[in-house]
Amino acid sequence: MARNINDRLTELDRRRKGTDRLSRVATDSQYDVIQKSTITESYAKRSDKPHTRYALGSMQEVGPSYTQISLDTAERVGKQLQSNLDISVSFRIQGSVKLNVHIRGVSDVDLLTLDDRFLTYDAGGCRAHTYSSTTLRSLTALQELRRKSENVLVAAYPAATVDCTGGKAIALSGGSLARPVDVVPSHWNDCAAYQSSQTDHDRAVTILNKHVPETVNNLPFLHIKLINDRDAAAIGGLKKAIRLAKNVKNDAENEASAANLPSFDIAALMYHANIDALKLGAVYELAILAEAQRFFDWCHHNKEQAKTLKTPDNTRIILNSESKLSALTTISIELDNLSEAVAKEQGLTSSRSETNEILRKTFVPVN
Repeated sequence: MARNINDRLTELDRRRKGTDRLSRVATDSQYDVIQKSTITESYAKRSDKPHTRYALGSMQEVGPSYTQISLDTAERVGKQLQSNLDISVSFRIQGSVKLNVHIRGVSDVDLLTLDDRFLTYDAGGCRAHTYSSTTLRSLTALQELRRKSENVLVAAYPAATVDCTGGKAIALSGGSLARPVDVVPSHWNDCAAYQSSQTDHDRAVTILNKHVPETVNNLPFLHIKLINDRDAAAIGGLKKAIRLAKNVKNDAENEASAANLPSFDIAALMYHANIDALKLGAVYELAILAEAQRFFDWCHHNKEQAKTLKTPDNTRIILNSESKLSALTTISIELDNLSEAVAKEQGLTSSRSETNEILRKTFVPVN
């Protein structure tokens, strides 16, 4: 890692405690964030070795009190919409906060705002005959919901920044809001899998990209379930690996290149890592770093195979652009350097295999 490790530790601490984003929260919330920032987190007490401390800290979940404030703020925004829209709506949380792989104390939370007037469905599904018709059309209805939601939010939060320029979300921050919220106009799509299983995680969501304009279907709750299930199989190692890779991306020497691999795709990639290797992290936490380094290195050296990897919900190829492949290489190099530096702090090394062996067998006590 070419950048000074102490600078990286400072950035990690600011990111986790939210002091890097004070301008995006309400004034009273700024005071709360600053007060909490004086508390030393437990990971920082586990090692006096800076690279090791950075690796351990990068894996940990953000404090639950920070996460709860994000969820509470999203609920507050939802109530404003429910009270002031003349369209019936309901809400769901999606994204990294819901999955608990967010790495910021002040983290944007994705609020799906679902149009309850209608839904779409797969005509080939086993329950297709049970649905009734409507004169509403997906694109037109979502454009209406988006327009009216923008108007409501601008009026409800005059002191906040209400950014309506995004294609898929209305981004709110500052003013009286304790956390940033991204409002995503949408509606349910009862795909064939959901019609068969009737389980919430199989249900699809249709969102609007107003820039095209077009509607886009996705499966946010299936993504969440699959990663949750795989993380449970890895005894918590998968989510730690995702957070680690996301933090390394944020602190990369070549930030511009690393930024081209979205956080969603980092989670999707790590889903394909070796679960048995991640399991070792339940006892030997640095084994998670070793596996993240090994897997990114494998993707870099086996690009054709890596380009066949799909998102957990199997809907698209993850590495579907040259810029993502370049970003993967950037993050891979950062993980190489970090794992080497951590291994050197733990014991002398002379080869990559020796580095990984040290990381997989080093026990760092939990205070």
